[in-house]
Amino acid sequence: MTVPAELSPDDIRALQKEKSGLRARDLAEESGISEAALVAARVGRDGVTRVASHPNDLIAAVPSLGPVMALTRNRSAVHEKTGAYDNFHPGNHASMVLTEDIDLRMFPSHWAMAFAVEDETDQGTRRSLQVFDKSGDAVHKVYLRDGSDLAAWDPLVRALKIDDQSDTFAAEIRQPPEIPKGDAAKADALRAEWVRMTDTHQFMRVCSKLKMNRLGAYRIAGEPHARSLPVSAVDTMFEALRDRGTEVMLFVGNRGCIQIHSGPIKTLKPMGPWQNVLDPGFNLHLRADHVAEVWAVDKPTQRGNAVSVETFDADGALIFQVFGIPKEGRDSRPEWRKIVAELPTTDKGEA
Repeated sequence: MTVPAELSPDDIRALQKEKSGLRARDLAEESGISEAALVAARVGRDGVTRVASHPNDLIAAVPSLGPVMALTRNRSAVHEKTGAYDNFHPGNHASMVLTEDIDLRMFPSHWAMAFAVEDETDQGTRRSLQVFDKSGDAVHKVYLRDGSDLAAWDPLVRALKIDDQSDTFAAEIRQPPEIPKGDAAKADALRAEWVRMTDTHQFMRVCSKLKMNRLGAYRIAGEPHARSLPVSAVDTMFEALRDRGTEVMLFVGNRGCIQIHSGPIKTLKPMGPWQNVLDPGFNLHLRADHVAEVWAVDKPTQRGNAVSVETFDADGALIFQVFGIPKEGRDSRPEWRKIVAELPTTDKGEA
């Protein structure tokens, strides 16, 4: 099912000209159209070209650009990493980029369309590759930066250009986040399955077997498996990571892409409703006012327990997750466990 088109490409271009100071996502929300429709309206003009969207084509070509900025977001968090794409693992169900700087898990079924975009700014031409899902929400973006290979840009766009260069986009209705699903009658079964896990990836299979989902299971499992934390624990956690220099893995994702930062958190800069991490090579922009639930989670694995802090919005959608780094010679899990253990438990009745 698609959303009825209310604005023509001409109308959208006029709106963009009228409100040129707004970011694309903000303009899309304000005008009630998708971000993909804003970009599509510029195809064939204003430096926008439709390109192949499958990661096996698009992401496989990105290494030629050299160091770039990778951006993955959801409604409440924006995750930005600078580095070179390399070590690409293609796949029709899931694809991966595995480097120290750029660490991605991509799910091609949600990569519905992609554009090569050139924007003129006061600092010069800003070039990017932008991928959207069927509802027109951004899945992943790649921005060229200082040090990128500009000579590789035009050949990449020509190689990836597709026949369809239309300037329209009919968005499908966005699927709402799945509400928390749990069953208190299955609490004992959940806990029994939980302690038998040997890998964190088994957790979702346990949830499926018991007809639960992530947040629903956390609410039922109870300690020591899942412990509810106050919303204030997010800032407490970030401040402890900054002050102690503990390295972590920080995940932000959407249906089509998960992006991971592995390293320290050094510079925090709150600004209005946003909590910002502003470090060289890594930025996180978090709408702290969107965080409705926070959980400390402990899952058994063959390499020791995986402890995480996970945040959810009021609709039950996952915002971000933080884990210790389990790599040999760089194992931050003991220090991370201490930080999590010191975070306060939610008082009864506290939101």
